[in-house]
Amino acid sequence: MMKQFQANDPGRKAAFYLSRIGFVLYLLGNLIWYWVRNTLAGRVTVFLILPLMLAYILVIAPLSTSHPTGETVRLYIPTGATFRQIADSLEAHRLLHHKRLFIWLGKLTGKERNARAGMFDIPRGLSTWELLNYLEKAPNAQIKVTIPEGILARRMAGIFQRKLGIDSTRFMSLVYDSAFARELTGETIENLEGYLFPETYFFEWKMPPEQIIRHMVSRTLELFQSPAARRRLQELGWTPHQVLTLASIIEGEAMVDSERVIISSLYHNRLRLGWPLQADPTIQFIVPGPPRRLLKKDLEIDSPYNTYKYPGLPPGPINNPGKKSILAALYPANTPYLYMVAVGDGSHKFSRTLKEHNYWHARFNEIRRRVKRRSR
Repeated sequence: MMKQFQANDPGRKAAFYLSRIGFVLYLLGNLIWYWVRNTLAGRVTVFLILPLMLAYILVIAPLSTSHPTGETVRLYIPTGATFRQIADSLEAHRLLHHKRLFIWLGKLTGKERNARAGMFDIPRGLSTWELLNYLEKAPNAQIKVTIPEGILARRMAGIFQRKLGIDSTRFMSLVYDSAFARELTGETIENLEGYLFPETYFFEWKMPPEQIIRHMVSRTLELFQSPAARRRLQELGWTPHQVLTLASIIEGEAMVDSERVIISSLYHNRLRLGWPLQADPTIQFIVPGPPRRLLKKDLEIDSPYNTYKYPGLPPGPINNPGKKSILAALYPANTPYLYMVAVGDGSHKFSRTLKEHNYWHARFNEIRRRVKRRSR
């Protein structure tokens, strides 16, 4: 019968063993209870052990037990937040499970005074004690900020304000501080337009604008530090400021990467001949308001940035060019081109003579007129 019971009924087998374990525990419990009630040693043991057990359950375990999950939660602690408000926020994000203990320990240890404002990536599963230490010592979160090529500093200031919470007015005042600009670049310039390198950065929340600008300018100037770049500047007889000025015009003109060096060669050719650059992006720079279709009267605006009116480079960059445009300004293609006309798809048709240019200009204008008539 026993063999059949063991082989054919696992449920009854488990119940059989559980009943015997329960019986043993029952006997053991009665023996312990008798020992506690009827012996001095038992009563002393309970008196000592019970408080320790309660202390472990209520304090030590919450303080020391952590269960890291590998997941982090980004938490923003505003300037002026009280320690209780920080605890409320931690609890709301399910990062804290013993709020009263957390607040009590913060007051007891003085760590409540060391909690900082900022943006933090806090790991899930930290113990109460680990969480207190983390808020005291953790670095601010690194926030990804992408700055596109060809924009002006005022647009960058808005991006940094939204992403990092910085003071955009302070950012702009530094960009247009001539003493600061000369300190960073070593050139006699009035502002840092053109020197703010566009790329993807990882900055801390509320990072001081001065640090952001210093880093961006250093990234631009790095492009001119190599021996090859220095030799090239000597060959051209140019300063980095002049290169950045031309690069900004290329950035404003080029929509096709492969055309950057060709556009650069066209402008270099015109500069060698002493011709006006006749670059539309420089007119857009001086026309008030958002970009629009240029009118004939716009070409008559009296400004040193009007490259239709004045030959040579304008006084400074008209945007903040990217690496491709800077390298194109340094290393133009070898072409005979002096003219170009926009095709309409972002590319250009390049010409050597005015006659050829006028032909392509008339042809593309006719195509535009046909397209416009069909769209009505």
